[in-house]
Amino acid sequence: MSADLTSIPSSDFIADLERAATAFEDKTKTRPQADVIVNALLQAEKTAKQQRLTYSFASLSGTWRLCFATGTRSQKRGGIVLGKGFYMPKFTPAYISFSTSEASDNTGEITNQIQLGVLRLKLSGLTQYIGKKNLLAFDFHQMQISLFGRTIYNASVPGAKTQPDNFYNYSVAKLPFFAFFVITEDLIAARGRGGGLALWIKTDTQC
Repeated sequence: MSADLTSIPSSDFIADLERAATAFEDKTKTRPQADVIVNALLQAEKTAKQQRLTYSFASLSGTWRLCFATGTRSQKRGGIVLGKGFYMPKFTPAYISFSTSEASDNTGEITNQIQLGVLRLKLSGLTQYIGKKNLLAFDFHQMQISLFGRTIYNASVPGAKTQPDNFYNYSVAKLPFFAFFVITEDLIAARGRGGGLALWIKTDTQC
């Protein structure tokens, strides 16, 4: 079923994600424990699959700040399991932004930025969106490094899998991707190709 920004079912796990987002920005609020957020993300993902929710690429437009991530760890007998999860440190803000192209509603650009004190790393590239699966495939093509607000490096990403002129010729299966399962006006959540889960919150900051 097609989902808009108001069709997320009311539930305890959505409320937990909203509380995490609010507490991340407001120090006076108590953050839910990491295991609570991991469980909420897993429940949200399960619900999205059961109800076959789909979102448009346009609903991802804007800039989002990374709030919470799980990462993964390997098992001795093979396979991966989710990490315990952690809130992103406030002193290393990380942002991701999406914009649609004029050529197609399902293609566009992605920017990923992280600030480490006076050092800023920004990666940008192209995206293609598979709406039926809420899957956003991407690749980064340009890297910019700034120090004290001054750009000291701006060039192609070394070892990029694709190039801007052949990106759309690649199979989605061969590209990095995010599989989104929650998209609201205030937060988004997805599972990455590596298996980790992430929660972002909407921000006015520009990448």
